[in-house]
Amino acid sequence: MTYTENVKLALQSIKSNRLRTMLTALIIAIGLSALVGILTSLDAVKKSMTETFSSMGANSFTIRNRGMGIRVGGGGKRPKPFRSVKYEDAIAFKERLNTPASVAISVFASGGATAKYSGEKTNPNIGIQGIDENGLKSQGLDLVLGRNFSPSEIQSANNICIIGSEIKDKLFKKESPLDKIINVGNSRLKVIGVLASKGQSMGFSGDRAVFIPLLKAKLINSNGNPSYTITVMVPNNDQMDNIIGEATAEFRSIRKVKITEPNNFEITKSDAMAQTLFENLKYIVMGGIAIGGITLIGASIGLMNIMLVSVTERTREIGIRKAIGANPAVIRKQFLIEAVIICLMGGAFGIFLGIALGNLISLAMGGSFIIPWNWISGGFGLCVLVGITSGYYPAKKASKLDPVEALRYE
Repeated sequence: MTYTENVKLALQSIKSNRLRTMLTALIIAIGLSALVGILTSLDAVKKSMTETFSSMGANSFTIRNRGMGIRVGGGGKRPKPFRSVKYEDAIAFKERLNTPASVAISVFASGGATAKYSGEKTNPNIGIQGIDENGLKSQGLDLVLGRNFSPSEIQSANNICIIGSEIKDKLFKKESPLDKIINVGNSRLKVIGVLASKGQSMGFSGDRAVFIPLLKAKLINSNGNPSYTITVMVPNNDQMDNIIGEATAEFRSIRKVKITEPNNFEITKSDAMAQTLFENLKYIVMGGIAIGGITLIGASIGLMNIMLVSVTERTREIGIRKAIGANPAVIRKQFLIEAVIICLMGGAFGIFLGIALGNLISLAMGGSFIIPWNWISGGFGLCVLVGITSGYYPAKKASKLDPVEALRYE
């Protein structure tokens, strides 16, 4: 019954000082919303990235002329660029790698292009990428209309293309795009396929991309010295290290790297980029925790001040309760419970606001909606901790008041 009575008294006190309580709870809410908002958006983005890399296949690795170069702030080193991976190198590797793995070759041909058809045109933000028959699979892209490139079309540089869903919606509305001729940059291409909507990942959107045969991309490439990307898809993860070893030896032979010299190319596992990004995200998490922590410290100081004022204003009430038998422990619990309830009120609003803001940021960045149950439970635990920390000294001061002096207080 003691706790029930203390909760009732705490609620009565809160009700009688609504404005003061609301302002204190709002400070706590702002602190928690900053903390939960940042952490929620990061969790949502991490979930989206994990799904993206999973769809691309965890059992794969890429061969490039440079590392990924993902850095946060000014720290770290820039990736060392090697000489470009030439078209002939990539084709030779694909023909010579004698393993159960599948090899896909791709190259970025042009960016900022405009696609046109029958008076309709897109914004100048279309990326043109050259791929082989395994290129769509290596990037986790699926066709909803039409077909993929055939090996003969890849080698003959046919004027054909596969377009993203956004281009299809912009140029063709309700009309079927298959077998239609579109102008992309300076090229006239026949549409043979349309991709399922995928959204944006790592700055590249398959929905706003035009995929063309690899040799065609070589002929129209806006870069005089393009570097090709080789993706090797391994049947299962157990074979990964063995196939990486064979691929390394084969590509060293193709690039004529001497035994005493290091590799002049980079091999990166498909999940390495995600792991690197997750590692760098911890600095943002630390920043979010610091921002929320500073605000919560300010809120706890404000709450302590309000509780001290409350003790002063209710000195006679404390004296009456002591006179009718309330011991110091009961008085202490009353004020502690009051502080915790104020914190929980602010915390509930702050957590709700933080989840809403975090998911809005996540959706704007191309992430997914998420409810961070861990941060919700952690947030409420933090509220209780702040309430106890802020309310302990005022509660202790109230419990030590002399009942006779308290009854005389005006």
